[in-house]
Amino acid sequence: MSDDAETNDASPTSGSNVWTDLGLTLPIFILYHLGVVFLPVRNAADPVTSELKALANQSLPLYASLTVAIGAALLLMLSLIGKAGALQIWRFAFVAVEGVAYAIVMRIVGGYALHAVPLQAGSETTSMIASAFPNVVMSLGAGFYEEIVFRVGLFGSGAWIIKTMEGCGPTGIALIIGWAVISALAFSGWHHIGPLADAFDARVFVYRAVCGLVLTAIFVFRGFAPAVWTHVLYDIWAMG
Repeated sequence: MSDDAETNDASPTSGSNVWTDLGLTLPIFILYHLGVVFLPVRNAADPVTSELKALANQSLPLYASLTVAIGAALLLMLSLIGKAGALQIWRFAFVAVEGVAYAIVMRIVGGYALHAVPLQAGSETTSMIASAFPNVVMSLGAGFYEEIVFRVGLFGSGAWIIKTMEGCGPTGIALIIGWAVISALAFSGWHHIGPLADAFDARVFVYRAVCGLVLTAIFVFRGFAPAVWTHVLYDIWAMG
């Protein structure tokens, strides 16, 4: 590994690296999967829990072992490719503090949007479970899996296609911004679909769409891990 690569890996403000990002979100992944098995629900974007439960044949110790084994496998992979050094305690502390700062910004921006857009308030019905443990666990799952689906999968793949076809000129940038808006609207709409969905409320829909745009900006400029931590910490704060 070159000196430049080592320097970039050691800097908390260096560009995003997919393996480092996965490592920095590993505690969120493991804690969610160890907790969600005790709940009657799981995040709708989570395709892993049901598969792990099936592999474990409904055995809780085996399920927990498989969850930890996934984390151990990722740590081994990071070690083999020379990225394990990036997973130092101060890196986790930095991304957590960064997430808190972005969550505050997201709350402020979302609140400003609500006051700027003249919408009539609807019902405040939500599907949240009024208990600390379920709220924290579901926040962990939402932050990890919804960022994979909407920021990495939906926005990321669309932005890659646009860059490939149009490049990074004015047209390409305009299309990417438009796609970011569409992705944020899809992210917001996702919360109003399914058996555990929130009742539709125009103000809540706009608020979540704005939050989706903020998370997209974090993903673009800072990477996957800061977006996940921001999403998790914001959801815990909002449900607290």
